[in-house]
Formats: sequence, C-alpha cells, structure tokens
Amino acid sequence: MNELRKDPITKRWVILALDRGKRPNDYSYKEEEKETYCPFDYGNEESTPQEVLAFRNEGTKPDSSGWWVRVVPNKFPALNGKELNKEPHGMYDKMTGYGYHEVIVETPEHNTNFSEMSKKQLKEVIWAYVKRFNEIKKDKNIKYIQIFKNKGKRAGASLKHPHSQLIATPIIPMTILDEIEGAKDYYNFRDRCVFCDIIRQEIDEEERVVFQTENFLTYVPYASRFPYESSIIPKFHSDNFGELEKDDELITELAGVFYNLFRRFKRVLKDPPFNVVLHTAPFAEDTNEFYHWHFEIIPRLTNIAGFEWGTGFYINTVSPEKAAKDLRKEEEEI
Repeated sequence: MNELRKDPITKRWVILALDRGKRPNDYSYKEEEKETYCPFDYGNEESTPQEVLAFRNEGTKPDSSGWWVRVVPNKFPALNGKELNKEPHGMYDKMTGYGYHEVIVETPEHNTNFSEMSKKQLKEVIWAYVKRFNEIKKDKNIKYIQIFKNKGKRAGASLKHPHSQLIATPIIPMTILDEIEGAKDYYNFRDRCVFCDIIRQEIDEEERVVFQTENFLTYVPYASRFPYESSIIPKFHSDNFGELEKDDELITELAGVFYNLFRRFKRVLKDPPFNVVLHTAPFAEDTNEFYHWHFEIIPRLTNIAGFEWGTGFYINTVSPEKAAKDLRKEEEEI
C-alpha cells in the first residue's frame, strides 16, 4: 500500500509508491568504459595541479610516484577566487567565486572502488578528508565545507579512477540550513536532539537498521528519498566532522563501517553508481546541542523527473524497511 512519510528534521514529505517497486537485481546498471588516459593514475602526477596533501613513502618528492592517497586542486574548479568581494546587482546579490575545490585521489589503483578497497586504505581516505577539512576551516571566509564522492557517470563522475571531492564555500548551503532549522525547532520544542532520538528509535525498532558498531549506526532513513538510500551517523553527540582528528580509533572504526556497507551494496545492488555526501555543522554556527554530522549514501538507481522537480516530493519505490532487510541479509565482518 502506498503512503506518504515526513522527514522529522527537514519536514520534507516523500511518497512511497511500493507497487512500482522492483527486486534489487532489477536495478543493476552497467556503464560503458571509454576512458583511455587518466590524470589520476600512478605515474601521471604531472597531469594534475600541485598536490596540497599526500600520504607517500618517506623520501619521495611531492608530485611524484610513491603515494597512496593524494589531494590536488581541481583543474576545472567550481570556486577558486583569491579575494572575497560582495556587491549588489540592482535587486540581486552576487560575490566573487571565492572558495576551494579539491580532488582526493583515493588510491593509485585505477580499477577499484570503495567496495573493493581494504579497511586500511579506506581509513587513509577518511584521514585525508579530515586533514583537509580542518586545514581549510582555518580560512575565516569559508563558512561550509562539502565533502562528497560521485561514483559512476550516472552519479556525475567524469573519471573512473576512485576519487572524492571537496568544495568549500563562503555561504552555507540551503540544504544544511534547512537541516539546522529543523533540528533547532525540534530541540526548542522537546529539549532533545532530534538525531539522538532518531538513533534511539531506529535501534529500538531495528526494522531500518542495516548494522551498527560501538560508535556508529548505519540505517535506511524512515522517509528515504531514494531506493536503498542509507545514512551513517555517530551514536555519540558530535556536530563537527573535523573532531575525528582527535581519535584515530574512531577513524579506524568508521573505515570499517564504510568497508561493510559498500560491500553490501556490491552484493545486493551489483555495485551501483552512487553519491556519498557529508553533512556537518557550518562554521561560526552554534549547533552542538542539536546537530550530528553524518554521511548520506545514495545509490543512483532511479532518475529524478518532472514531478520531483516541480513539487519537491520524491517518489521512492522501495520501502526503507525492505531496503534495510535486503542489505542486512549480506552480513559482513567489520
């Protein structure tokens, strides 16, 4: 039976059109490979801008071989202005394109992805996220840092080589503002964190939990927008992703969570295209009492069409409970 569900944070409604649903294998999607030269490949370091961070063998020089994770400015950046200037344009507002746009090259191996990487390599990738996050945060003109990964052309990736991206902006994105406003409203009304309440209820009900570790919960949100959409959230209260730098053991555990989830995606959904996005607190915003940083993982199994663009409603053809059950079937050692 179809139904509508409301997200308790953003107050966004979604439609669960379950009679339109498919089996997991019906979503399998294979992309054609036409790439001939890859600037991110080991040995092609001269093809990228100069690295800003690299984990490499001792004694090797920057922008040379010998690395296992490498971060470089995007050659075609969305933002890269040297100065931040704001000015009106009649009734409109504009500013210079100030910000950062970087690429995290996750591994020297071209033909691999998150579902095939070792836990050790995934930990190194997360460390690169954290270190660049905290370094760029020092720039007082930056108000938000978005870390994200597009895997596959359908998810927006222009190169196959495993990589993530980071874009730092001088404004706070509306998506994050909506989350913060909703979480703050909930806190002011109930004097509790909405994310903590979600974690408690999901663990108690179990229906939408994929798996959990001591410090992290992986679950399918109650009002999921997309089939098999999943979230990774810390059970402990933390609004700032950069705080992970203080605890190597937490990063190790989070790497195990990534390892576990993406191997399930590979087996259940045949390694689909996907997007990973980090949501974290903006800078200079006091959100510690009511916000949690978290990762949203969206397999790109369906397309957004006219109804979604016109209304803001998403139509999900797989119930969150079924999605979690399908992913739970594939047990994976962390």
